[in-house]
Amino acid sequence: MILNTSTWQRPTLADEHEIQTRVGAMLNDIRERGDIAITEYSERFDRFAPEIIELKPFVDYQLAPALAEAIKLAATRIERFAKKQRDSLTEMQFSDEFGEYGQRLLPIENMAAYIPGGRFPLISTALMTLIPARIAGCVSRVALSPSDHPALLAAASLAGATKFVRIGGAQAIAAAAYGCEWLSRVDMIVGPGNAYVAEAKAQLQSRVRIDTVAGPSEVLILADGKQNVAWLLEDAIAQAEHGPDALAVVASNGRQWLQMFEQSLQKNESARALAERQQIQLVFAETKADLIEFANRFGAEHLMLCHEGIGVETIRHAGAVFIGARSPVALGDYLSGPNHTLPTVASARRSSGLSVLDFLRVQTVQTIRNGSVLYQAAAEIAEAEGLQHHARSLRLRMP
Repeated sequence: MILNTSTWQRPTLADEHEIQTRVGAMLNDIRERGDIAITEYSERFDRFAPEIIELKPFVDYQLAPALAEAIKLAATRIERFAKKQRDSLTEMQFSDEFGEYGQRLLPIENMAAYIPGGRFPLISTALMTLIPARIAGCVSRVALSPSDHPALLAAASLAGATKFVRIGGAQAIAAAAYGCEWLSRVDMIVGPGNAYVAEAKAQLQSRVRIDTVAGPSEVLILADGKQNVAWLLEDAIAQAEHGPDALAVVASNGRQWLQMFEQSLQKNESARALAERQQIQLVFAETKADLIEFANRFGAEHLMLCHEGIGVETIRHAGAVFIGARSPVALGDYLSGPNHTLPTVASARRSSGLSVLDFLRVQTVQTIRNGSVLYQAAAEIAEAEGLQHHARSLRLRMP
């Protein structure tokens, strides 16, 4: 079924109240009982106790040559992009008749990256979360994961993890946020995870900095009537395979092309099943302007811009934009260079994907040498605000 941009609505996610309650109780328990509670939850949910794994040099993991070369290529490209980002940021200093002022860029010292487990090692997550932290200058870079797959350990080693802890779930986030006997409290936690991991990050963000509260993965594909249907259909299926709540929306102002796409979808068993679960949706826009408006209202995590009549400058709300059909999201997921940790569920309207910037802090500095005029003006404001000792602090410095 082809929907219309004017009536389309984002699917409603399941009520997370139960998850919020469960995670809240876990965090309270861990805060009160510390390491004992962390170990109990790990053994209950993951069937093993937390374990610190000593990382070896990348070459010592003896991965298959093709995989090893692919991981090194990915790391090189992610690191290059991160360095370019860091180089684009500058410290600043200026002076006037009263003194000197400026800003310094300082790294967050201690961070942790959560890397989900599962049947297969999430190599790319290790690279995408740890490399920018290293380039930013974070001193302590802890990898947290329930997986001990050799490929994951190798990737974490190559990315620059200073410690690897085999631990999963909300208890891993709590351990990093509160600290415990085997892990000092960190200043920032990044990385994706299931609903329990996301909720733990959300509830702990008042005491530790986080990247984002990740929701289901999504892609919006904007297409004109000239695109290769088979390519974009596979791109939609690829996005939907992230999980049962993942969403792929294909939108176009070309009705005939959308109908061709729908016919191909119906012939593909995987795509048809995903469409029946509303994980692949087709949306028609009456005009190009309607298509642009829809894209900015959607605020997609990933936006594939496969429309020659729409320029990237018109896209204001998207976590990452992939321009042209030869720029698939799957490439960005692994090694094109920009980070794949992106805002989901329309949060791209107000936030950005993970980058070197997230691991930096701005510290302002000022040196006042001849401030009489400034002291007088500031004292006037202080008195107007009823803060007499502020005013006195200033007036004492006046000649």
